[in-house]
Amino acid sequence: MAAPADTDREWMAAAARLAMRARPLCRPNPGVGALLVSGEGSPRVAARGWTREGGRPHAEAVALDGYADGGATGMTLYVTLEPCAHASKRGRACCDVVADARPARVVIGQRDPDPRTAGEGIARLEREGIEVALLDDPASAASLADYFTLRSRGRPRVTLKLALSLDGCIALADGTSRWITGEAARAHVHAMRARHDAILVGGATWRADRPRLDVRLPGLGERSPRRLVLTRGVQPDGVTVINEPAAIADLEGALSLYVEGGAGAAAAFLSADLVDELHLYRAPVMIGDGLRALGSLGLGGAEGLESAHGRWQRGMSCRLGSDMFTAYQRIR
Repeated sequence: MAAPADTDREWMAAAARLAMRARPLCRPNPGVGALLVSGEGSPRVAARGWTREGGRPHAEAVALDGYADGGATGMTLYVTLEPCAHASKRGRACCDVVADARPARVVIGQRDPDPRTAGEGIARLEREGIEVALLDDPASAASLADYFTLRSRGRPRVTLKLALSLDGCIALADGTSRWITGEAARAHVHAMRARHDAILVGGATWRADRPRLDVRLPGLGERSPRRLVLTRGVQPDGVTVINEPAAIADLEGALSLYVEGGAGAAAAFLSADLVDELHLYRAPVMIGDGLRALGSLGLGGAEGLESAHGRWQRGMSCRLGSDMFTAYQRIR
């Protein structure tokens, strides 16, 4: 039989997966997941919730809808982020909503760094006599990585995507790049686009290809991200221009940014150390004298090579048709 701590982490992992349904429509609020679990001998999910479009209602309020005035007595609420302690014009503070429902326990994946909550949500529940467990759970942390990056670094979390040949090229020498990877990998890229608030390409890529930068998966068109171009030229219609990578700190309401190309934009974000996650799609083709995936990163000599080590940690890897996908997280 699983220990209570193990059981809590299993339920929390389920809540973290549920939180993914919130992104990116919940912006500017974080995507949070909540599960209300009943029963001690054979626990079951009584209700579930995730942050809704525009950031309200919050996940706890959705899960506890219909459980006010002590309706959750004896149950356990699992929530990936500490319930908020501040009311707004759009809804009550979640810790008050939870307190009214009177669950026996509240298990929280991560403490909220928002100074309006920052431990006060937990303290208020405990003052109401509700048992609280804070897990510092890695699955919850991963699901909230965009929000934590914005809070700690003052900018959206950046994912850089590169689709490469085996020899590190993104296109033929004449610029032809359609298509290096196969259909399954391209569908995976569209799913990644649907998870991000904004998407960016460099000015050269925009002028050469006029990419649509939307989500073309059935039922997910509404999740197409805001389009950005990194350029010092004239602003194209329908897109937002930024002149340098650091300007992403001024993107209002964006928690996550997906950088798709080309080599100059990729190198600019890497050189500025603004890439938090790297997505590599590698196709089983050899191009030879083609366009390289990256421009100069300013590394030189033995010291430069030494500084390139220890920056990236390998994450998930899987096969997509004949292509390979690997994610790397920046070690900070």
